[in-house]
Amino acid sequence: MSLIGVLRTGVSGMNAQSNRISTVAENIQNSGTTGYKRSSAEFSSLLIESAESGNYNSGAVETTVRRAVSEGGPVGFTTSKTDLAIQGNGFFVVQDANRAPYLTRAGNFVVDGPTGNLVNAGGFTLMGYPAGPGTAAPSLNSVADMVPVNLASVGAQADASTAATISGNLPYGAAVGAGKKTSVVVYDNVGQARTLDVALTKTAAGAWSVAVSEGAAALGAATVSFDADGQAIGPASLTVQVPNGRPVAFGLAGMTQLAGDYALKGSADGAPPAAVTGTEFGADGTVYATYADGTRKAAFKVPLADVPSPDNLEPRAGNVFKPSTDSGDIQVGFAGLGGRGTLKAGALEQSNVDVSTELTAMIESQTVYTANSKVFMTGNELLDTLMNLKR
Repeated sequence: MSLIGVLRTGVSGMNAQSNRISTVAENIQNSGTTGYKRSSAEFSSLLIESAESGNYNSGAVETTVRRAVSEGGPVGFTTSKTDLAIQGNGFFVVQDANRAPYLTRAGNFVVDGPTGNLVNAGGFTLMGYPAGPGTAAPSLNSVADMVPVNLASVGAQADASTAATISGNLPYGAAVGAGKKTSVVVYDNVGQARTLDVALTKTAAGAWSVAVSEGAAALGAATVSFDADGQAIGPASLTVQVPNGRPVAFGLAGMTQLAGDYALKGSADGAPPAAVTGTEFGADGTVYATYADGTRKAAFKVPLADVPSPDNLEPRAGNVFKPSTDSGDIQVGFAGLGGRGTLKAGALEQSNVDVSTELTAMIESQTVYTANSKVFMTGNELLDTLMNLKR
């Protein structure tokens, strides 16, 4: 056995334990980092070919650093609606200031003041797809068509009326030609309130005319018939075109002709313009803009990306990952589909580091490092003895 080989083997063992201590130190310092994935040093022997008889040549230790990316961390709840945790498989797609895409499990997003984008603690912007009709289908193996999730771009909205109802009682004993006038407030395309007058006039023993107008402009009319029990038998609705608005269908089936006085009620959908006041996330990744009037509207849909071998992703600064040759290509889909997890709003995935395990590994590495140093020192002493034989 070569004494120089003993020295090199001892140095190899000390270097291996130094690598292990480095991963332990990184894990401990990131034990409180949102979505952090612990790393570990794995060892394998490197043997040098030796003769079957004679001197033995000691080898070395190779170190491979692995990250437990596929191992989920515990989920803790927070008070922020924009904090997101993935329960199950998948990663958020984010981009940096240079618009380079990355994957991450760190969902501690907040609204960035200057841009209005949702940005996490590492400074990466959350990416998603615009919601609504006409949105292109996502590419399964690409993130090129995603856009930053930015609710500032949604702004105030007006909800134009499309449906209204006239219900209640018309007096059975009213004379032909008698009538009642009421009104219903609807909203046009820009959210402006428009008052539509509704005139109900008895035209026969079992028939009433319903005429809708705005000021002097007539918008439409229909005659509602009633059976012997005073129930409306048709037509069920009357559709009128609201000026600068949409067609509104007035439901008439809830009207009756019974003994008694007029008892009419009217209502319509639609709403005036309302400002965005907040954000809500659905378990399927849908991002809703909430408005001052209590309504909400789907604005974006956040996908989840995955790779065949998450543990082989390449880590980058900021607690993000990039695909590698060993990890496989990105596959994009939505939460709850294709084996992907679901999103939990108001929660964060914590680090998957167990500090007690890391401290145990630290003690083990310290002990083994000391033992390897003893091997090196012993080899050095033997070499000194050999050198002293000349004296």
